[in-house]
Amino acid sequence: MSTPSPAHPPRRALDRWLADGLQRVTGHALGPYQSAVIRIGFAGTWLLFLLREVPHRRELYGPDGPWSWGMAQQLIAENSAFSGLMWSESTVWFEIVFAVAVLSSALLMVGWRTRTMSVLFMFGVLSLQNRSIFMGDGGDNVIHLMAIYLVLTRCGQVWSLDARRAARAARAARATERAASRESGAPVVRDRVGPVLWGVCGAVLFIGTVTDRVEIKTWLLLLFWGAWVAQWLWWTVGRRAAWRGHRALLDVLANLLHNAALVVIMAEVCLIYATAGWYKIQGSRWQDGTALYYPLKLDYFSPWPAFSGLFASSALLVMVLSYGTVIVQVAFPFTLFNRRVKNVLLVAMMLEHGGIAVLLGLPFFSLAMIAADAVFLPTVFLVWLGARVTGARDRLRARLPGRKRAPAGAPPAGRAQESPDPARTLV
Repeated sequence: MSTPSPAHPPRRALDRWLADGLQRVTGHALGPYQSAVIRIGFAGTWLLFLLREVPHRRELYGPDGPWSWGMAQQLIAENSAFSGLMWSESTVWFEIVFAVAVLSSALLMVGWRTRTMSVLFMFGVLSLQNRSIFMGDGGDNVIHLMAIYLVLTRCGQVWSLDARRAARAARAARATERAASRESGAPVVRDRVGPVLWGVCGAVLFIGTVTDRVEIKTWLLLLFWGAWVAQWLWWTVGRRAAWRGHRALLDVLANLLHNAALVVIMAEVCLIYATAGWYKIQGSRWQDGTALYYPLKLDYFSPWPAFSGLFASSALLVMVLSYGTVIVQVAFPFTLFNRRVKNVLLVAMMLEHGGIAVLLGLPFFSLAMIAADAVFLPTVFLVWLGARVTGARDRLRARLPGRKRAPAGAPPAGRAQESPDPARTLV
């Protein structure tokens, strides 16, 4: 009888570690607070931008712009980009798409029907930006990418109206002890809004597909239809207790997509900073520490001339900020495995973007980058921040006349246990 070799205990430990890791990746949607911050940040940034450009919307993306509809049609026919504005040349259709972009941004920010709103948010971003590609900057490019990634994330687990709605349904189901809830292990949600949204989105997508004047030969069209079919499949499986195994399988697939998208978002942020930092190193103005001086002297990037002049007048300050920007951007991807150093550089980058917003007059670029940086914020800090915001909101509501205090046993909003049941709502 052979005795076990000394290599067996480490092998068992490795197998146990791999099994725990696999269970964590497939059984949970990781980073619920980070994904919620990304959702709120990018939806809010795009919403503020659209609201600011409401008086100029037709010049930027509509029929009154220098980049005409015919020119956009020719370019999109070559690069196979997606834009819902290419479905029709009419001004009415443009106003509808713009309104959908504004409304979906607002609803995604507050977390109402996040599955559908994330797809509509991507539709609005891609439709407007690909209609006039020369109107954007670096911040628009980041929003463009993140709008696609958000579709694959479960970004409504916390800090959303969906989470609050699911928590209320769960409390109601437990209070009434419904038989269906005991059998399926999840609260029964009578969802009427979801099927209506699903049907309307499907009809519009079908009409747009068959009437599009530009042939769309990209994976984005498949993504839209795939999301629409996935919503129906999820809702159908979730309504039948006998299909509990299928529901668990769909939940695992959703967790895998979410976690993979979250990793891609993190890699994208690291790539942005690494690329920007290494390109800066190759520039002579960044090498001699004078790069920041020149944009501070341009009228286009000087919303506060006196303030910009004060910074530009100090050669030492300009040199420190120029070198510091390069060092932070190049070093950040290498500090992810050191939590303390990473948090310090994260604060430095956010302060840097805040300075860019004030000094150079690029608020939306800075907001987009700060929202992207938020994916690396510690969960402890986000939970603390959410508790402070929730407490301030509750105190404000308590002071309003006619408001009733929440029951003592009710859990506060924004906690992880308020995540919506993935199998009980259509959108």
